[in-house]
Amino acid sequence: MSSVSASPDHGPCRTGTRLDSDTYAVVRRRAVFDCCKWDVQYEDVATLAPFPLLLAREAWRQLTDTAAALARETRAVEAELAQRPELHARLGLPRGIRSALRRCGTNGPSAGLARVIRFDFHLTTEGWRISEANTDVPGGFNEASGLCALMAEQYSDVETAGDPAGAYADALIAGTRPGARIALVHATAYSDDHQVMRYLAQHLERRGAVPILVSPAHIGWNSGYAFLTAAWDKGPLDALVRFFPAEWLPNLGWRSGWQTFFSGARTPASNPATTLLSQTKRLPLVWDELRTELPTWRRLLPETCDHRAVPWGCRGDWVLKPALGRVGEGVGLTGVTTDKEWQRIRRDLFWHRGAWVAQRRFIATPLMTAEGLRYACIGVFTVDERVVGAYGRLATVPLIDARAQDIAILVERHA
Repeated sequence: MSSVSASPDHGPCRTGTRLDSDTYAVVRRRAVFDCCKWDVQYEDVATLAPFPLLLAREAWRQLTDTAAALARETRAVEAELAQRPELHARLGLPRGIRSALRRCGTNGPSAGLARVIRFDFHLTTEGWRISEANTDVPGGFNEASGLCALMAEQYSDVETAGDPAGAYADALIAGTRPGARIALVHATAYSDDHQVMRYLAQHLERRGAVPILVSPAHIGWNSGYAFLTAAWDKGPLDALVRFFPAEWLPNLGWRSGWQTFFSGARTPASNPATTLLSQTKRLPLVWDELRTELPTWRRLLPETCDHRAVPWGCRGDWVLKPALGRVGEGVGLTGVTTDKEWQRIRRDLFWHRGAWVAQRRFIATPLMTAEGLRYACIGVFTVDERVVGAYGRLATVPLIDARAQDIAILVERHA
């Protein structure tokens, strides 16, 4: 067991001592078999950091309070935007989805339960800032619950930040009935997605539910109620867990009834597809036209504007982001993005002018680790506006994308 006694001068966070190779191998193996963490290698890089990120207790309290406030504001702004179709085009949403959202005015938004969000925090020269919120289909449960627990066993004077997977499963069970049939809807061909659903299914099974792992193509609708149409199972469903990005739903074709994920569904879903209204990074462009007040969002998110308002020659001060990009894909960051990637971004900016945003660049504070300087991102989970845990990513550059490592977030027990 490694020692990580608190130090009063290390700031809000630091990394712990590195595990020896034998212990790391055991943790890695258990992550695969106990936590369904199958992607432990990306290209030639191990995806699991061999040391944890340690948060000072006061820093974790600050992140907890902030994330809870962000969750409250996010749900309020989604409720308003669902009734404000005149703003949807400015959010960079595809035309078909805007059409589906317009039905909210007559049919009402689809039923939801166990509202889950992950807010991504960065330590900067100006304190904590958020780069975005994963409000639609946040991932990271395997790492936040499983990996963090495995790493906590190896260190003293620390504890995990919570158990997001367990808390999420509890909320799903509380919103249904004993023995509920819960469909875990995801892109079944992607092992990265399947591992998350498999891990959550284990938690639901332990609580007496009947989880069913399916593709969205296996979901049918009848008068707003969802039912299963798979060859191996048919029948009504009590709830849906959607781990399939809302902007992908139109790819199912109109016969699938995908629009019901947005409006008119009586079978509750976590999350309902209307969460795409806050997932888009163009959300700040309509803030000034909303009745909903967003003081926490305004304080923590860098200045954001339409990319066309930023001269191309000033791009070093800004980050270019696709409105519905995920996992750092397509982000333009001077000094990090390659020339080849910039060329692709230029083309996409030309053809999809209203689907991009410019965000003022913040200066991230790197951490010294056993492997050199690294940039950290701390994803804080909320379920129904209650903070339930966190997990981290670690990168060699100030851009957190698919190349970043997963790192366990542990909280020091003593202030």
